[in-house]
Amino acid sequence: MKVLVVGAGIAGPTAAFWLTRAGHEVTLVEQAPELRSGGYLIDFWGAGFDVAEKMGILPELRRRGYVMTEAWAVNREGRRVASFKPEVIMESVERYLSLARSDLSAVIYEALGGAAELILGDTVQDLTDDGDRVRVTFESGSTRDFDLVIGADGLHSRVRRLAFGPDEGFERYLGMVVAAFEADRYPERDELVAMMYADVGFQAVRLSLRDDVTLFLVSLRHDGDVPTGRAAQESLLRAKLGQKGWEVPAMLELMSQARDFYFDAVSQIRMPSWTTGRVALVGDAGACPSFLAGQGSALAMVEAYTLATELATAGDHREAFARYQARLAPLLQSKQDAAVGLGLAFAPKNRLQLFERNTVMRLMGLPKVADIVMGRSFHDAVELPPFPTTETAR
Repeated sequence: MKVLVVGAGIAGPTAAFWLTRAGHEVTLVEQAPELRSGGYLIDFWGAGFDVAEKMGILPELRRRGYVMTEAWAVNREGRRVASFKPEVIMESVERYLSLARSDLSAVIYEALGGAAELILGDTVQDLTDDGDRVRVTFESGSTRDFDLVIGADGLHSRVRRLAFGPDEGFERYLGMVVAAFEADRYPERDELVAMMYADVGFQAVRLSLRDDVTLFLVSLRHDGDVPTGRAAQESLLRAKLGQKGWEVPAMLELMSQARDFYFDAVSQIRMPSWTTGRVALVGDAGACPSFLAGQGSALAMVEAYTLATELATAGDHREAFARYQARLAPLLQSKQDAAVGLGLAFAPKNRLQLFERNTVMRLMGLPKVADIVMGRSFHDAVELPPFPTTETAR
């Protein structure tokens, strides 16, 4: 089949990787003029780790990634008030690492080895699904026909709007925004330790990366319209955080100098179905669990792998789409439900929540408490379908 995959982040190249291995002719289109850089450091574990292993990319991910040894919560003077080690929660860090989202995307795309056609600086403008094919009109003006279209174009998916309807029907804003940016030669460094300072309404995180680079990650409660445009976004952060403690003022001073600046709403996408006709959604486009889940990229890989596998083994796309939804809907809903309750950790609403957050972090140094609080989140209740061999694929 001829398959168009829209979006070259993480879900898109993963889908392209497995679809090409099943013998499909894949076109990957990305609106940005080049493969994206920047973003923020993600934690990578669970079933997504298993997909990466099947793709043979774990060695390169480990080379680019980090294994954090500890997380500290500090007060406004920078004194530690709580800490825990990831290995206490996970029992082992053998199948857990942190890496830049853009690095994960790049490694997946490199694994494709040119097997898919790549179109940069363009995206879909219109879709017409007549039941036998999908006629796609691109923003560049060209028109092409495909057997299937897969929307992997993120939280603000164009494919979702065209095929399923307006964002308002599916997007659930969780009352927060998130920002990430980097600085060179920041004087404070704590190698392989996540330094976190939270107060009512926000959290700021500092992570020391290689080559004397420091990543800053801010989550902030915000009511009302989410600003667009970097100037307005930076202005919001300065207005709300400029007088806060710890190193926050120093972070904000460096913000405008950052080469890459990421800012977005913290939202979920909840849909009764991720497929319609000959169109399917994967990753954040169809089931974004939000930044709070901490696992969106890994889950996007699981979704892309599962959809491609079902397409390789089912009798037709309708059967494959149904099995894709049935296999993953319980997992994705559970991740979304769990993420809603994690706002307390990323931006406490009041002093009581701040106290609860810090108390839980102190107790997470105890293995049994850590397992009760978070341990189950590190085990994905899903069985990945085996990818068929050439002989068994339909």
